[in-house]
Amino acid sequence: MNLSLLLLLICPLMMVSMMFGMKGKHGRSAHSKQSETDWTLHVDYNELKVQNEMLKKEIQSLSK
Repeated sequence: MNLSLLLLLICPLMMVSMMFGMKGKHGRSAHSKQSETDWTLHVDYNELKVQNEMLKKEIQSLSK
């Protein structure tokens, strides 16, 4: 087999494999960040609900 033919075939194969590799890495990273953001928002929301309930009880106790 001719060396130039071998190089000609290797270049596109390497490019395709790198593209698939980069796609997988970026896809997981973006999904991971989104999940982390969703979790943070969920935790913040629950903390605000607890604070809201505490403030309601405090207002009720003050109004009596």
